[in-house]
Amino acid sequence: MADASYSASWRDITLWQRGRSAPLRSFLQTESGSAGVLVAAVLVALVWANVDSSSYHSFWDTELSIKLGSHGPSYDLREWVNSGLMTFFFLVVGLETRREFDLGDLRERRRFLLPFAVGLVGMAVPAAVFLAFNAGHGNEQAWGIAMSTDTALALGLLALIGREVPDRARVFLVTVFVVDDLAALAVIAFVYSDDITVWPIALAVLLYAALLVAVRLRMQQRWLFLLLGILIWSALMTSGVDPLVAGLAIGLAAPAYTPSRGELEEATGRVRQFREEPTPELARTATVGLTSTISPNARLQAFYHPWTSYVIVPLFALSNAGIGLDLDFLRDAYAAPVTLGVLVGYVVGKPIAVVTTSWAVTRLSGGRVRPPVGWAAVIGSGTISGIGFTVALLIASRALRGVELDQAKLGALTAVVVSALLTGIVYRLAALLSPDRKARALLGDTTLIQDLIPEIDPKCDHVRGPVEAPITVIEFGDFECPHCGRAEPVVRDLLVDTDVRYVWRHLPLTDVHPQAQLAAEAAEAAAAQGAFWEMHDVLLAHQDELEGKHLMRYAEQLGLDTERFHDELKASAHQNRVAQDVESADLSGVSGTPTFFVNGQRHYGAFDLDTLSAVIRTAREQLRIR
Repeated sequence: MADASYSASWRDITLWQRGRSAPLRSFLQTESGSAGVLVAAVLVALVWANVDSSSYHSFWDTELSIKLGSHGPSYDLREWVNSGLMTFFFLVVGLETRREFDLGDLRERRRFLLPFAVGLVGMAVPAAVFLAFNAGHGNEQAWGIAMSTDTALALGLLALIGREVPDRARVFLVTVFVVDDLAALAVIAFVYSDDITVWPIALAVLLYAALLVAVRLRMQQRWLFLLLGILIWSALMTSGVDPLVAGLAIGLAAPAYTPSRGELEEATGRVRQFREEPTPELARTATVGLTSTISPNARLQAFYHPWTSYVIVPLFALSNAGIGLDLDFLRDAYAAPVTLGVLVGYVVGKPIAVVTTSWAVTRLSGGRVRPPVGWAAVIGSGTISGIGFTVALLIASRALRGVELDQAKLGALTAVVVSALLTGIVYRLAALLSPDRKARALLGDTTLIQDLIPEIDPKCDHVRGPVEAPITVIEFGDFECPHCGRAEPVVRDLLVDTDVRYVWRHLPLTDVHPQAQLAAEAAEAAAAQGAFWEMHDVLLAHQDELEGKHLMRYAEQLGLDTERFHDELKASAHQNRVAQDVESADLSGVSGTPTFFVNGQRHYGAFDLDTLSAVIRTAREQLRIR
């Protein structure tokens, strides 16, 4: 077994190029981590508003003007946050939506049907509940308050509930939230916008077309995109359409893709040129080359997402969540139609909509379209969807005034607490089931999208362990890569289990590891004599000695026919065999080493024994369900 210190050091090592779903993992982590900051901002707003209400409201009602001569916008601080800074929040929503369609679960378009239906019904039912409580009370125009789930807060509180929540449930929620946020912004733009003027909208459309052209041409000038964004936002603000639409539209325009090996090798070559001749021109070329390998979507998310999660959304909460909580207000509010409409809409309407829609789509499609999770996780997804805050307050501030606005805020805040408690109860009950029933309740039996292309073929692939083992761990590796060397003892520990087999596929990164290609061909030359795994072990144990003379010595030590070994290396007889594995890496979206797949599903994150063992346990549970 690997020693504890080694495993601990390996835990923090991640891929230098993450590929398809890593941005989603990062998205989930950022949203979950920011939940604490958001909750703190809500508490500060409540304390501030109850300790010194006049100070709270006078501060956020302060006018801020940006003038050029006599022209320029002038709004109070709360409006600058709600319509200005929150544009960046919807920019991130647009980026995540585009990423899901380009690289995420929604790249298989059939899988969009369920989150689309769940998202729309999950908004319509709470809105209907709100209308049922408020019909005839004069607040019908605020029906949009109870529609949208707060992604950051929901995912953050879901993370606090515990490890019983499967990762697949979080991914399912994000796809639903994508639809939720898109529809909510459409409602804000077309229902809660006033005095719409046509010509600024036409100008915004033309500016957006120019932005699409710039994206298509892969232009790198950040100032150009910033200028176009500001102009689009200003045009929409002038038109009367809520300018938050600008953020979403810009986010949807940013394509998401993984860098190809060719692009990475070219970027590495430019860096090497700069290393040999460190001039300003080559420094710029190397910087542009490295930057261009990363998609605009990934670059924008990396910059804006932490800002929106840790600064902008908490600032929005601070400016909008402050309400007086005296006993008279609470007594009246909890009996008021607005509070009850928001509270019941979220706590009851959302779960009913999510569960019944998931059931209906599964039945109507004959099981071809179904949730990627089990029934308990579907119910938990419904209850956690009852956490509405950011968009709820955004719509409330546009639809209501005075005491009704405070009542709506109270309803949304109460729904957060109740929904979180209900979700915790659902997953706690699921944890009490027997292992088999618990696995089915949480994971379901949906076949996941296979990331590995092509599938494993024992006649062609190098397999270590039982050939017919039900669980397959595949590694794309490079014999000169130090991370692959560190992963080797972890892999050996995994093979103690008799239901696990291990497959090595070559991915020599020749631009950074000059001996990797020759080492891969040497392993294949040894395989031709029935000694692939013996050579594999020797090469990883001597990663700094992979030149031709070293390889010949290893062949001799392993008792191979050294003359045949030498001739095959010299003639590059096994170059095509290595190229087959490299082609598999390209088709599977792999450009860094080591990259692991478990039963065709790509593994992201750390490669320590505990992490990989947990992934294998999940694979066992899935097999048991099927």
